[in-house]
Amino acid sequence: MKNLVKQAQQVLNKNWKDGFSVPSAKLYPFQWLWDSGFIAIGFAHYDMDKAEKEIATLLDAQWDNGFIPHIVFHTPSDTYFPGPEFHQSELHPLSSKKYKSTGMTQPPVTGFVLEEMYRISQDKNSTLAFIKSQIDKVFLNHEYFYKHRDPNNEGLVYIYHNWESGTDNSPIWDDIFATMNPPHYEFTRRDTTHVDAAERPTNREYDHYLHIINIAKEHNYSDEKIAELSPFLIQDPLFNTMLIKSNEALINLYEILGDNQDKIAQLKLWNQKAIGGMNTKLYHDELQVYTHFDVRNNRPIPFITSSSFAPIFANFVSQQRVENMLNIMLDKFGGEDKYLCASFDPTNERFDPKKYWRGPVWVNLNWMLYRGCRAYDYNTLAERIKKDTIEIVEKSGFYEYFDARKEIHISDKAGYGGGDFSWTAALLLDLIESDL
Repeated sequence: MKNLVKQAQQVLNKNWKDGFSVPSAKLYPFQWLWDSGFIAIGFAHYDMDKAEKEIATLLDAQWDNGFIPHIVFHTPSDTYFPGPEFHQSELHPLSSKKYKSTGMTQPPVTGFVLEEMYRISQDKNSTLAFIKSQIDKVFLNHEYFYKHRDPNNEGLVYIYHNWESGTDNSPIWDDIFATMNPPHYEFTRRDTTHVDAAERPTNREYDHYLHIINIAKEHNYSDEKIAELSPFLIQDPLFNTMLIKSNEALINLYEILGDNQDKIAQLKLWNQKAIGGMNTKLYHDELQVYTHFDVRNNRPIPFITSSSFAPIFANFVSQQRVENMLNIMLDKFGGEDKYLCASFDPTNERFDPKKYWRGPVWVNLNWMLYRGCRAYDYNTLAERIKKDTIEIVEKSGFYEYFDARKEIHISDKAGYGGGDFSWTAALLLDLIESDL
């Protein structure tokens, strides 16, 4: 295990770029929002200075309205498409004047990441001073979501692009894309020069991705116009779970810091409404898990993904629902021939064990599910998730995502996407080092 820890640290150190990390050197050569959050948790175990710089650099790119972009383009690179010239973040009047970025965001991890850094820290006072310097920026980000991404005041924020979900090409988006007919764009893919195309989204899927961005650009990334016009408008259980978890983390940290009663009261109000929305609108009574809701077409999306179980991470689910959810996870995702937890239902015909978010195992979702199981005292299942996660990395390396089929890890390459992947290394470190 010590050797695995050393290898994980080497991956993180290799991907460090003097102020921020790249997820994977050639495939993802910039700073990604939720990647940086998970990476900071890993660094906190052995280099808190890097952990703090990771978050400070990310938050330095925040827009004046509180928005945090999902990619910050610190340095030029020709290994990634679409880059800053396509996204044109400068179209929004309140975008960062210091950094070029996208006009999309990603799951809001920074709140609970600050709390994780405090938990891990060996020098609580120093870490608390850092948190005090950054926490109001995270609060402003949450305020942005509830002011601008919840037009019906439901406590559930929307995402307008599948990239904002983090689960980029999940089969749950297929039926939405079937309602669209975007033009065929002329572009040169960069990802498939580094990774097998069979492991990545198709060119036609990219047409949909670019089309949604172009609609947003036509309206200067106005949230109100996006809510009115975007063909993709989703309330995502993973995204909203992480916002709830981060709200709770900010409450805890503000209570430690003191003199923040107004912010604490506001965070509690946001969470009360958000949890209510999650437990009614996003809970699927028939499937007995949480599912995505298609706001544009006013209907739930009735598929089970690893995101369906994510709410246990934020500890707001009733014990009975948790028991039902975890039984479903074990029944559909947890056969003896499989590692937990595939990103999409392995019993569904849309499942693809090799293709990005259409089936492979992701370490960041496993990390959240491990934490959730521990919080609800499902310790045997938590240990299985931890063991499975460590084992797939031991067998196949620090890849971006992994085949859920155990046999593949014996007979063939079973790690896919980017190699030397930062959050795989960071969260594996946390799983090994933490004894919660």
